[in-house]
Amino acid sequence: MTNSVLKTELAIIQAPMAGVQNAKLAVAVCEAGGLGSLPCAMLSAELLKSELDYLSQHTDKPYNLNFFCHQTPDYTLAQQTAWHNLLTPYFDEFAVDVSQFTRNASRQPINQQIIDIIAPYTPAVVSFHFGLPSREIVSQIKAWGGTVLSSATTLDEARWLQANGADAVIAQGIEAGGHRGHFLSMDLSLQPTTAQLVRECVELDIPVIAAGGICTAEDVAQYQALGVAAVQVGSAYLLCEEATTSALHREVLKTVAPDSTELTTLFSGRPARGISNRVMQELGAMPEQAPPFPYASIAMTALRAKAEAKGDSGFSPLWCGERFIVREGINAQQITELLMQGWQS
Repeated sequence: MTNSVLKTELAIIQAPMAGVQNAKLAVAVCEAGGLGSLPCAMLSAELLKSELDYLSQHTDKPYNLNFFCHQTPDYTLAQQTAWHNLLTPYFDEFAVDVSQFTRNASRQPINQQIIDIIAPYTPAVVSFHFGLPSREIVSQIKAWGGTVLSSATTLDEARWLQANGADAVIAQGIEAGGHRGHFLSMDLSLQPTTAQLVRECVELDIPVIAAGGICTAEDVAQYQALGVAAVQVGSAYLLCEEATTSALHREVLKTVAPDSTELTTLFSGRPARGISNRVMQELGAMPEQAPPFPYASIAMTALRAKAEAKGDSGFSPLWCGERFIVREGINAQQITELLMQGWQS
């Protein structure tokens, strides 16, 4: 039986996870019957085409392309100076040359040039983080038969997405790993748990997909009982064979203790959930000097590279959801099937 929203055999989306996956993981989940996702926000035009070619050559199942649609603010010299002053002890420790740093955004929101690249591939699903792009872009996706999804972290955001052209809403609870998808308010105190948010959103006349803290078949059953159309799962795939999760990240995941994740703005400038490490503990997870998204990543990526070269994950974004179960020696198909045991067709 095909899922009516995702057009897949199984009611599961593999969450797009930039930095720990490529098209190989997406293909594995597609072939297992779920909706594999490719995170596209950090891909160059050339790499995007290459990944799309890989997808089209290795699966004929529906897949999801994920993009950001954030507003890119200015990054002033004063903001950069304050940020660099905070990080100076680490620049000194790792001999980082700050003279090479620019104030240019590393991650661009989706635009017409990107649509022109992906349109010939007619992806079945295109999903967004931080709201939705222009109505013109949404219309073009729907014109080739694409389904448009976006993340909501509050009921207000879900209502906004429904009013502005989303075909379904991904209800992202506070437990979710990686970047928060919020866009109407930056107030984290407004953000409910996945279960709370799902209960609110299912009252709307739009399909709802639960995301955040889903790691067992029992979790899947719980959300199906609440009335969702599907679930979206990310962290459960971090240790699988097809993921590109680094050796350092994998080692930390294998020893992760409960309650060891927190939201931090250190790595990109926007709140994102990861495992607490040295830089988060020493500077605080959300220092006021962190510049707006995506500019924090310029200096942090340089520090991360130097530290990782020494086998140190203290400056790496160790993205992970609030609930994580260590499953080693497992592939994406096995993870997908294990979780979907909780979904009653």
